[in-house]
Amino acid sequence: MTSVLTNLFDGVAYGMLLFVLACGLAVTLGLMNFVNLAHGAFAMAGGYVCAVLVNQSGWPFFAALPLAFVASAATGIVFERALYRHLYTRGHLDQVLFSIGLVFMSVAAVDYIMGSSRVFIKLPAALEGQFDVFGVGIGRYRLMIVVICGLLTVALQLVLARTRFGSRLRAAVDDPRAASGLGINVPQVFAFTFAFGCGLAGLGGALSAEILGLDPYFPLKFMIYFLIVVTVGGSSSITGPFLASLLLGIGDVAGKYYVPKMGPFVIYTIMIVILIWRPNGLFGRTAAR
Repeated sequence: MTSVLTNLFDGVAYGMLLFVLACGLAVTLGLMNFVNLAHGAFAMAGGYVCAVLVNQSGWPFFAALPLAFVASAATGIVFERALYRHLYTRGHLDQVLFSIGLVFMSVAAVDYIMGSSRVFIKLPAALEGQFDVFGVGIGRYRLMIVVICGLLTVALQLVLARTRFGSRLRAAVDDPRAASGLGINVPQVFAFTFAFGCGLAGLGGALSAEILGLDPYFPLKFMIYFLIVVTVGGSSSITGPFLASLLLGIGDVAGKYYVPKMGPFVIYTIMIVILIWRPNGLFGRTAAR
């Protein structure tokens, strides 16, 4: 029983990490109707910023996390103003081809600048090791991930559902022309939303570097995971990807522990079963826009 509970906790932590990595894609795809397959490149950027600050410059880990968010958000807003905004009205195929091209460019650039070796981040002593609670092993770093990701999830849900900005974003997505007529600066709303999504990706990249490792092929290796989270959860809300992340994280950890030879296939089996049951995802719209 203790091993089951330990695996359950590790699965929840992994699921929370997947959500922070993928929730920016859920925002841009679900709320902005933009397919950004280069989302993992912004996560990689945040991870490398944190790694350089902590490993080479001696910054405290908790001081480097906000800078990873800011660096990815700043990169995102530059790319959005220079490139992405020209594709908002284009078809999804154009968006996919453009963003996948950015992925390969980012892989080549990081491989040239940082090298191809896998990078991990030096953690403070307080986050290393684990402690037991009624015989259940609780990793300190994973517990921190659960707490941070839980707070981010609640804050993000409140911002999108209860604030004026959330209302403006939904209005800008549903009918940009009418929203502009009501005085909403649609390009500014889109730019801020895109930058915020990139910042969350960068924060997720920084948090995941110690668990997943960081190398130039990070965007390609985990692109499918981001897409599975959004697809299984449904792209019309944040709740769906959050629950999908927990389900997939627990399933992935349990599968690799109990059936190691079949472990990597568990997450895809869960995806297939859910999409057969609910083709639009757990919380997806019944009809596409």
